[in-house]
Amino acid sequence: MTASARGGSGRDAELHTLTGAYALNALGERERVHFERHLAACTACTQEVRELSATAGRLGLAVSEPPPTAMKAQVLRRIATVRQEPPTIPGMRLGGERDRDRPPVHRVRPADRRRLPRFVLAACLVGAATFGGYATWQQRAAQDALTRAEAATRQAEASTRQAREQAGLQSQALANVLTARDVRTRSASLGSATATGTVAVSRERDRAVFLATGLPRPDAGKVYQLWFADGTTMRSAGLLASTGAAETVLMDGAVAAATGMGVTVEPAGGSAQPTSQPLALLDFR
Repeated sequence: MTASARGGSGRDAELHTLTGAYALNALGERERVHFERHLAACTACTQEVRELSATAGRLGLAVSEPPPTAMKAQVLRRIATVRQEPPTIPGMRLGGERDRDRPPVHRVRPADRRRLPRFVLAACLVGAATFGGYATWQQRAAQDALTRAEAATRQAEASTRQAREQAGLQSQALANVLTARDVRTRSASLGSATATGTVAVSRERDRAVFLATGLPRPDAGKVYQLWFADGTTMRSAGLLASTGAAETVLMDGAVAAATGMGVTVEPAGGSAQPTSQPLALLDFR
């Protein structure tokens, strides 16, 4: 909308031309105060400022991009090498020259603003939006980091909940074996006078529980492994945590046709078949 279409003349007409500069925060303090006073009474300028501000925001999103990874290092390096400008002395330029030695500077009068083509205003909007791109990228990066942190928290909570549920099922299975009507126990020494192993077997539940007391920590890179003896074939039944304290574990797998069990020392992670002489063999029969 032109100034004539909006009405007014003189100073009021000039104020109508300042919508673009105001949207880009490019007015001086005095002009900004005058224009905001005018804006409170001019609905046409209010609408145009709103539209130009929205356009600047959209252009900022369109041209925004992550800053180069080396930008921070370059800025810090330049800070240490670029000389700071000295304080400005009225009438004096850098190098000691006075203002009278300067060539005349043409200042744009308010009337000149009316003659600026619209594509010049659009170019100004694009420039302002580009400077806003880095702030937009910062906000987006912060939001992404927050989203990742929330996802990690949810995953940790889910893992903790799953671990609690697993521990509850393990405890219930242990109790089921130890309180079974047909449970039978066998005990044996585990290679020393202070280490003892006891196995509780329930054919009705088809599971077995092993209790170790006084068993020392194995050597570095070694672990205690449990085995079911299916006749002459040994079947892995799990590992002991090997903390040196008393341990009660539900042996892996069903008892099935197992006639006994054994305990051996194996490389960390366990073995497919025993690689050492058993510390103990306990007969189920």
